[in-house]
Amino acid sequence: MGHPAENRWCSPGIFRLVLFLMALCLVGYSVKTQLFWHKGGRASCPRCECDCSFKSTLPLPVDCAKDDPEMNEEMTKDIITLLTEEISLHKSVSDDNLAHTKALVMDARKSSSQYQKEAEKCITGMETCEEAREKAGAALSEEHKLSALWEIRARNNGWMD
Repeated sequence: MGHPAENRWCSPGIFRLVLFLMALCLVGYSVKTQLFWHKGGRASCPRCECDCSFKSTLPLPVDCAKDDPEMNEEMTKDIITLLTEEISLHKSVSDDNLAHTKALVMDARKSSSQYQKEAEKCITGMETCEEAREKAGAALSEEHKLSALWEIRARNNGWMD
């Protein structure tokens, strides 16, 4: 079902007009903000008076670290030095991960060896039990035969239940 054509509030022309007015307001806001910053709106901000040697987790103002020699040294490094430092950090992290993995593998090997020894003991015990069961089964069978033989002899001699 389509919408009735008489609905003026959802017509494409009104929608385009509202969209155009919103875009115009957005452009005006952007231009006003840019003009404010270029005309010296920033100059009215007071200079940052803070102790840059104090390392804080809070974000620092932009001008605060310009007098810090460590920060200036970091900011003047070229891209090659920064990339070299990053690669060395990645290498140290990967070396730590590799050492941790090797330790885990050695622990797993030790555990596996221990379980293998326990399994061999268990298998040996099972084989011993199986042999003893077979011997007991053979002895029991032999005992049944002897009992049957003695019962036949007793019945032949007149024994009754």
